[in-house]
Amino acid sequence: MGPTAVGKTAVALALLAHWPLEVVSADSRQVYRRLDIGTAKPTRKERARLPHHGVDVIDPGSRYSAGLFAREAACWIDEIRSRGKLPVVVGGTGLYIRALAQGLFREPPLDLGRRRSLDAWTACLEPLELLRWAGRLDPGFRGGGRQRAARAIEVALLTGRPLSHWQEAARAQGAIEPWYVVLTVPRPVLNQRILRRAQEMLRRGLIEEVAAVLSEGHPPAAPGLDGIGVREAVEYLHGQRTRGTVPEAIAVNTRQYAKRQQTWFRHQLGPSVLTLDASRSPERLAAEIAEAWKKTTP
Repeated sequence: MGPTAVGKTAVALALLAHWPLEVVSADSRQVYRRLDIGTAKPTRKERARLPHHGVDVIDPGSRYSAGLFAREAACWIDEIRSRGKLPVVVGGTGLYIRALAQGLFREPPLDLGRRRSLDAWTACLEPLELLRWAGRLDPGFRGGGRQRAARAIEVALLTGRPLSHWQEAARAQGAIEPWYVVLTVPRPVLNQRILRRAQEMLRRGLIEEVAAVLSEGHPPAAPGLDGIGVREAVEYLHGQRTRGTVPEAIAVNTRQYAKRQQTWFRHQLGPSVLTLDASRSPERLAAEIAEAWKKTTP
């Protein structure tokens, strides 16, 4: 695990020198198809070297929850192990990691008509109003983006109990016993990497990629278009900012997100955490991880 742009993919690739492994991606943005640049997915060449599960799962107009990720990831992990390989979960979406490690509830069947009506209503709410509703309906709601807030509202209204209640009830049903490796770098180094990646996104064709997805008929507030990197491109395409401001806006929003990620890693992972300085080469980090892993296994 680690904040966005810290170099997780490079370290996972370097681990191939030590283990036969496959990756389970714990990234809530990389599940969306046709948004390769905007979600900073591993390249096709990298995925050919190292199989990734959890990338390109759904279309940009669909919703994907942490609970669904946990169920599918548990299956991917079993499949990887059945091939005699080591499953390595790579990502920075804390809720996905927690769902996989601690379990999330299996929701009862929800009325499709009422669900669609709620989706239409929440899509019309301003961000602050959406967050207020989520907080009213779920005292355990800890904030987040539009999708997370809409999910809290949906579960509370359609099941009669808040999402936090269901999550607490399922906490003892975790799918795995995790061993965490957290990558970190000094803040100035991370900020430089974030800005460099944002600039590279524009050079690689971020605007054109997002325009192509919008041309399929997806609304600007579609789940797959609401993430950092893609959202700023949508704003440009709808005349809400100039093209020249897109990289800096992505960098600013990504830096804020990275700070939230780092806070989550410090307080939510428990005692079994190996923290490594990712300013060093991926190969050196991979060697340290492999050596530390040997010491944890009989």
